Amino acid sequence: MKLLAFGLVLLGCLQGFVTCDYQVTALYEIKMHLIDENDVLNDWKNNQMTPCGWGNVICQGNKVIAIKLSSTGLRGVLSPSIAELTTLQELVLDGNTISGGIPEALGNISSLTILNLGNNIFNGSIPDSLGRLQKLQILDLSENLLTGEIPVSLSNLSSLHDINLSGNSLKGEIPEQLLQVAQYNYTGNHLNCSRNSTISCEKGTTKAGPKTKSILWGLAAVSSLLAVIFCFLFCFGLIKFRRLKKGKWSVMDRSEVNMHRGEEIVWDIEGNNPEFTFYEFSQVLEATNNFSVENKLGQGGFGPVYKGQFPDGLDIAVKRLASHSGQGLTEFKNEVQLIAKLQHRNLVRLLGCCSQGEEKMLIYEYLLNKSLDFFIFDETRRTLLNWDRRLVIIEGIAQGLLYLHKHSRLRVIHRDVKASNILLDSEMNPKISDFGLAKMFSSNDIEGNTQRVVGT
Repeated sequence: MKLLAFGLVLLGCLQGFVTCDYQVTALYEIKMHLIDENDVLNDWKNNQMTPCGWGNVICQGNKVIAIKLSSTGLRGVLSPSIAELTTLQELVLDGNTISGGIPEALGNISSLTILNLGNNIFNGSIPDSLGRLQKLQILDLSENLLTGEIPVSLSNLSSLHDINLSGNSLKGEIPEQLLQVAQYNYTGNHLNCSRNSTISCEKGTTKAGPKTKSILWGLAAVSSLLAVIFCFLFCFGLIKFRRLKKGKWSVMDRSEVNMHRGEEIVWDIEGNNPEFTFYEFSQVLEATNNFSVENKLGQGGFGPVYKGQFPDGLDIAVKRLASHSGQGLTEFKNEVQLIAKLQHRNLVRLLGCCSQGEEKMLIYEYLLNKSLDFFIFDETRRTLLNWDRRLVIIEGIAQGLLYLHKHSRLRVIHRDVKASNILLDSEMNPKISDFGLAKMFSSNDIEGNTQRVVGT
């Protein structure tokens, strides 16, 4: 009897190992299709009996139920082997630069409740097979390079309450059922939101309960009214100015003064700055080759960054605001108004910006040697930085911060100084970048308080 009991326990253990073994194989296959420069998948090895305990993998019992790899710097393609994880409930890969098509096999993971592939560079069409995911509640494919029409099969997603397809190149009609979802965003495409022109392409940007939503709607109504009044006064004043076409500087037309979620963008660039330009969207589109994959330099919280070149040969870096990012809009305004007033050889130079409809972009000088983290976190490239060069970089960063803290006409606290925000020019001179979280103080202040934890 004891022998039989031991045999049953042993059989159960072996069955558990077999269950885990196919998951190890599937995850290792996924790893092999990805480029992991930051070693976030370092413990995903095919010589182990179980993936439970691996980084960014969540298990229930001995079964994988979630993979969470947001903003981990992954590149490459998503392997169809993902479908072998038949108990997977959450797949979160947003904020990387994963390319290729979205695997058709994803539609076979019937347990999936959250699928977030936003802010990557997936291309091709949305697979029809996703319409088979009856338990899917959240679908985010925003800010990719997806084309074609939205599959009618997505209307079958009976559990869906949040869908975001914004910032792609989708076209055609939106299935009527997908306009009944509690929260949706289809902006930044070439879609007909509905035959009824009163239907918006965006709905329900909060995740609050009914009572909270009522309060928020009330506040939004008051805020919107004030914003409209302010925008009217601003536009009225703007009409008094004629368009100035001296050098590269121009005042924006009224049509370019844009309302975004009830908040107006007010430009506060002082003086006739010949070095700052309001670019047309068509100019940026041409410079970046229609935001081609080959021109993409990377991805940040603000949105994707592209390399471009104007007809006169000037190389530029374009930060493109992700259309659904409310935080990004605030950072956009902050950076335009702040950097345009700051000039120092150790601060990145903002050449101009573009604001047209949903499109918000910052145009910077392009710096050949990328950022400091590109060198110091790579075993091979870090050898290029001898101690003399490192000292020059450290001194340059210190000079830039000293200017911000003491010598500029505004006292500025950057609040996000890190290696990835230190750009390097062709001679490896440092330039501080990314002022989206910066805070200004009056010239008489020598200290200041912040209300929340932000930055690095």
